[in-house]
Amino acid sequence: MSEMERVLEFVADAESEGCRADVVVSAASGITRSAAQKLIEDGAVTVNGETTAKNRKIAVGDKVTVTFPEAAAPDAKPEDIPLDIVYEDGDIVVVNKPAGMVVHPAPGHESGTLVSALLFHCRGTLSSINGVERPGIVHRIDRDTTGLIAVAKNDTAHLFLSEQLKDHTMRREYTAIVVGRLPESGTVECAISRHPTDRKKMAPSRPGDLSARDAVTHYETVCTEGGFSLVTCRLETGRTHQIRVHMASIGHPVLGDPVYGGDGTLFGKRHPSLFTGQMLHARRLTLIHPATGREMTFTAPYPENFVKCAELIGLSPLP
Repeated sequence: MSEMERVLEFVADAESEGCRADVVVSAASGITRSAAQKLIEDGAVTVNGETTAKNRKIAVGDKVTVTFPEAAAPDAKPEDIPLDIVYEDGDIVVVNKPAGMVVHPAPGHESGTLVSALLFHCRGTLSSINGVERPGIVHRIDRDTTGLIAVAKNDTAHLFLSEQLKDHTMRREYTAIVVGRLPESGTVECAISRHPTDRKKMAPSRPGDLSARDAVTHYETVCTEGGFSLVTCRLETGRTHQIRVHMASIGHPVLGDPVYGGDGTLFGKRHPSLFTGQMLHARRLTLIHPATGREMTFTAPYPENFVKCAELIGLSPLP
């Protein structure tokens, strides 16, 4: 897609078979599902040359065209907030996000966000595909999860990175401390949707839930000690709270996670100052650079409290 055209065209593959149009557009472009629905409602999405409904089921071979509107002035305000920049050039910036920082503005978190810091740092030079509230944001991590996020500084880079998320050529590896002894490596394949009663939580999908989205997490146990395990997790998909939901679903919630049952341990009660968030760190990120085509791998050092926690449990040295 050129900067002038702002059009994304693709042919639906087998992974999109039977999925709703808004889900397919969201996955292909890297925008949120609500943003995809807004584009569809505005007639900016066609399937085989015709405007479509958001709940239309996509078939293999369907030609999908998405026309993005011209960018409006950002809703988020630039703020002079220090950033830990791991890498930056004219196309991308890779940030090591601290715990407690929300990625983009949301009710109750209108300021102090990563987006506000990026708008100041980049002087507004960020991709506009994800709208005025989330400029540059290709993928996210939770507020209390630390580690690496890749941000697009222009629309061409944004779509290139989004395609890598879709075809799994962007590799995201997390390190976590989980509750319980987890001696095996494995894969959790469990679709995720909103919790039926608590809209702030996600949950394993229920039968007949059409909003559920497939989710796959590969994990490998590094070591176990004292009733805890140090694991590395590699995302095949990137759903909201995915690792936290998946680890809890197999009985091993992330240590310090108050939402999914990882905060009730005796260790946590003895060392409350260590837990500014769950013990989950986006440690390694591999991507193909949108301009050079070169594969690049970035790593982020563990936050101090993660290191201290691992030492006290006996799970160090960390990988």
